[in-house]
Amino acid sequence: MVAEDALLPVAALQHLLFCPRQCALIHVERVWADNDLTVEGSFLHRKVDETGPRSESRGDVRVARGLALRSLRLGLVGRADVVEFHRVAESEDAGSLAGGTALPGVSGLWRPYPVEHKRGRPKRDLSDKVQLCAQALCLEEMLDTEIPEGALYYGSRRRRLTVELDSQLRTATERAAAELHRLVGLGVTPRAEREPKCQRCSLLEICLPEAMATKRSARDYLRKTLRAAAGAQPGQSP
Repeated sequence: MVAEDALLPVAALQHLLFCPRQCALIHVERVWADNDLTVEGSFLHRKVDETGPRSESRGDVRVARGLALRSLRLGLVGRADVVEFHRVAESEDAGSLAGGTALPGVSGLWRPYPVEHKRGRPKRDLSDKVQLCAQALCLEEMLDTEIPEGALYYGSRRRRLTVELDSQLRTATERAAAELHRLVGLGVTPRAEREPKCQRCSLLEICLPEAMATKRSARDYLRKTLRAAAGAQPGQSP
C-alpha cells in the first residue's frame, strides 16, 4: 500500500509509456509546455466535462463525469472522464451471482464501465489502454467489484474502441505503476534519446534531445545550431 501523500497521477502512466524522460520532466522537474496536440487534448477533456450534468440516468445506464479515482495498492490518484454504471440486477439481493456493485440511493446492482476520451486515433503502443486499465483498477479497489472491460473514445473517429481488461493488460498496468513510482522516487531525469516521436512532444524545446544525446558533444550541437541560425552552408564555420 502507498501512503496518501505519495500517490501519483493516473495520467502519468501515459507520459511514462510515451517517454520516461518526458515523464520525469513533468513529474520530477515539474516543467510543462503546450503544443497544438496538448491544447486539443485539453479542449476535448474540458468539453467532455462540460457537455452535461455530473451525473445522469439513461434507463439501465447511469453516467458519472469527472469521478475521483484512487488506488492505494497501485499508488495512483486521478479523475475519470466518464464512468458508466450498467445495471446488472434489479435488486441487491442478487448478490455476487450478478456481479456489480450497489450505488447510494439507487436500487439494483451496477457494473462500472470506464470510458476515456482521447484526441486523434488509436495508438500502436499500450499507453491509452494502460491508462484506461488503471482507472478500472482504481474503481475495482474503491467499489470492491470486477470490471471486465471499458472503452476508449477517439475524437477523430467519433467512435468507441472496446478494450478487454484482460490479465496481460492488468499486468502491464501494474508494472507501469511500479516503474512510475521507481522513476519519481529516484528523482533522476533519464538522458534524452532522439526518436521520431520527439516531434510530437510539447517539451521538445525544453528536452533538447539533440543536445543531450550521449554520442554528441555540446560543442558540436552548438556549432550546428549557430550554423543553422546564420543560414550557413554545410562545411562553413559559423
